[in-house]
Amino acid sequence: MNMNESPRIEWTESGEVCSARWHSEAGAPPPRRVQVVDDTLTADNAWRLACEGTALLWRGDFQNARQLLQAMTRRFERGSGKPAKAGTTLTDLFHRHRMLQGQRARTLGMLLIPFEAGHVIPLRRAPNLALACQEACGDAPTPYVASLRELLGWIGAHEWRKRGLEIPGLGGRIHAHYGVFSPVRGEYLSLLAQAPLPAALSSCNQAFDIGTGTGVLAALLARRGVERVVATELNARALVCAQENIECLGLAGQIEIQRADLFPPGQAALIVCNPPWLPGRPASLLEQAIYDPDSRMLRGFIDGLAAHLVSGGEGWLILSDLAEHLGLRTRETLLGWFAQAGLKVLGRQDVRPQHPKAADINDPLYLARVAEITSLWRLGLNAPSAASPGSD
Repeated sequence: MNMNESPRIEWTESGEVCSARWHSEAGAPPPRRVQVVDDTLTADNAWRLACEGTALLWRGDFQNARQLLQAMTRRFERGSGKPAKAGTTLTDLFHRHRMLQGQRARTLGMLLIPFEAGHVIPLRRAPNLALACQEACGDAPTPYVASLRELLGWIGAHEWRKRGLEIPGLGGRIHAHYGVFSPVRGEYLSLLAQAPLPAALSSCNQAFDIGTGTGVLAALLARRGVERVVATELNARALVCAQENIECLGLAGQIEIQRADLFPPGQAALIVCNPPWLPGRPASLLEQAIYDPDSRMLRGFIDGLAAHLVSGGEGWLILSDLAEHLGLRTRETLLGWFAQAGLKVLGRQDVRPQHPKAADINDPLYLARVAEITSLWRLGLNAPSAASPGSD
């Protein structure tokens, strides 16, 4: 969100009507009711006011605000831990889980922090967080107000970006920017690192990486010897992130980052894509890497693949089957989309997820997660006629 285009919020303080810009990178609407509070506010009263839709503009100690948010979080978790009714399906559990996530974000987002110009927090014991805020929000020429919960997200993203993530086989680290999904699920990266490269690369040594994100898949392809990789991305944050990662890895001579909705012009011997795995509407920047409204990106990749593959080329679709276990998409539907697009399955490599949630029996979606498999689908042209005119 552009700081200069932010809406404003109003509140009464010391008998005067005050206002400031409202800023939310998550796109949360400005609260309608705002009450000034400080260290004297109890957690129970804070939770009650937040549930009633009253935002709490904090004027006390910054570290006490963090403790209050933790206490409010515990109250939410106690109230949302009801067991599912008998006969509840995994699909029902998924929709309930998303609903609770939305309630959690709205209610806990009611604890607000004031900022002065330059992302300065005018509270006791407030650390200097200007760099983390700058990376997430850009410049702050005027004062504003944001939720403490979002601020903690900006801080976490800054730490992730600073540390980076070591990727086996890459010879370096990937640094995810705020709002760009970090490749923490290494199992799908191992699939791409191990799949046999198509023979067509010997005559057309070019690959496309569709929706590159951090640029990690493009970098792995370059490390595997692909001479030229064109990586596309539509998200402005991801474009900057991918370019920085590629340059830091010394791969700018092999990889070109392009702003494009799915495919760049031309054809390639290998086209890879790791689209969002679940059909649904994302509720935040990071969720754009998880939820794909109406499977738009997945369908767009499948439907456009044949026109961009050279004869003998392959499309690699990296996709979890979690949507199938949640009842959001069937395997038959996916295979049907392949056939309709003139594609055939040349092979498939599978791996089971190893992230902590896959083994967390307390996770509400555990039964789906424990059955989840991530696959690299190797797709080729179903018939010579499916290729572009003039192809052999």
